[in-house]
Amino acid sequence: MLFDLGILAFSYVVAAVRIWHLTAFSSFAAFISMRIKVPNILLFLGLFYSWHVIFSAFGLYGSRRLGDRKQEVVDVLKAASTATLVLGLAAAIFRVRMITLAFIVVFWVMSSLILILCRLLMREILAWVRRHGRNLRHVLIVGTNPRALEFARIIDDRPELGYLLIGFADEEWTENRGFGTNGKSIVTDLGHFSAFLREHIVDEVAIALPMKSFYSQAARVVAACQEQGVIVRVLAGIFDLQKGWVNNRQLDGTAAAIFSPTLSEGWPMVCKQLLDTFISSLLLIMLAPIFLIVAILIKLDSTGPVFFVQERVGLNKRRFRMYKFRTMAGDAEKRQSDLESLNEADGPVFKIKNDPRVTRLGRFLRKASIDELPQFLNVLKGDMSLVGPRPLPIRDYQGFDQDWVRRRFSVRPGITCLWQINGRSSVSFREWMELDLHYIDHWSFWLDVEVIAKTIPAVLKGVGAV
Repeated sequence: MLFDLGILAFSYVVAAVRIWHLTAFSSFAAFISMRIKVPNILLFLGLFYSWHVIFSAFGLYGSRRLGDRKQEVVDVLKAASTATLVLGLAAAIFRVRMITLAFIVVFWVMSSLILILCRLLMREILAWVRRHGRNLRHVLIVGTNPRALEFARIIDDRPELGYLLIGFADEEWTENRGFGTNGKSIVTDLGHFSAFLREHIVDEVAIALPMKSFYSQAARVVAACQEQGVIVRVLAGIFDLQKGWVNNRQLDGTAAAIFSPTLSEGWPMVCKQLLDTFISSLLLIMLAPIFLIVAILIKLDSTGPVFFVQERVGLNKRRFRMYKFRTMAGDAEKRQSDLESLNEADGPVFKIKNDPRVTRLGRFLRKASIDELPQFLNVLKGDMSLVGPRPLPIRDYQGFDQDWVRRRFSVRPGITCLWQINGRSSVSFREWMELDLHYIDHWSFWLDVEVIAKTIPAVLKGVGAV
């Protein structure tokens, strides 16, 4: 989004420089020294906003992973032409004498050409990255009919799309008995579909079942995906999809409607990502002396490593290594099984108010939440966000006995969240999960800002810290 606006601004400047000698200005210096008036600034900001609305309206900021290259070029041309038309109308209405017909032609040619070239270049870069095993999405196809096989063939033949086929979900029937011998495998039947989602990384589910005869089975599949926060791609008729949004895509003539339960796209998500990168980078630099002091104190206080590194469950159940300052004895994880009877938390999580494994320094680090600071490294790496559901240990995830709580894994985990500012360990497990889902369903950039602002006094008070 920012890059597109930058291209439009650059094209505007190029057009201005190109036609400057055709105007009343005797020199380029005179053109540059021209007084900039407040109304002109407001007009330019209005143009920026209208350009953004136009580009968004043409769908240029949605996922184009399955989009056609030719269609994207056409959409970019339409958006650039409409943006140029708006520029011409603004010039006529506000009588901007610098914006002549020649100016508009140069602006349209430059913006269209650069925008198309940049989009095509971005496609090539992403295709190269995906062919080398990065930026992949794990997809499970429901059904084994010709439509399902055709979709599988398309994503197999086009590795640049970045889809990794997990397998097929279906019951055994006459036409699919050879699946185990031809390189295609049925990884689960429809009766165990929900269980498969719980235990495996699944980014998208593509449903290819005939809707007339398998409507109830498809509806159950969609309900399971909605409950666990998995994107659904329907390759046949559409039925009632509840939360999220539906979008239509074409892939080599194959129609697909998409249901996505994840956070909204657009400027708010761009701002969230920029905020994550900026704050985590800034704080890692500013807190470097504190990191050094804490590291020395940990080594002096007890034997063991400075950092506690543990596998946690992240976005779409992907596992990642989360960093914290060590606050317990070196053999703490080995001793956990001996302390299960002392667990004070309800649900599958493990919490003890006066955990005997915590060191003297560790109690202070936990109370002040200093032990969480290394997680800014996880934010910078992209494993976590500043705000999002807290990442859980594998042991806790495996204790989940209800699927509705698994939707929390449809977004990137965070350092702080609504649970963090509403009492932490003093909140019941069910209330904690409900707060996470409330965050997902009502997310906005300003909600993130609010949570971050409220986290500071909550940390200073040490409410619910154990």
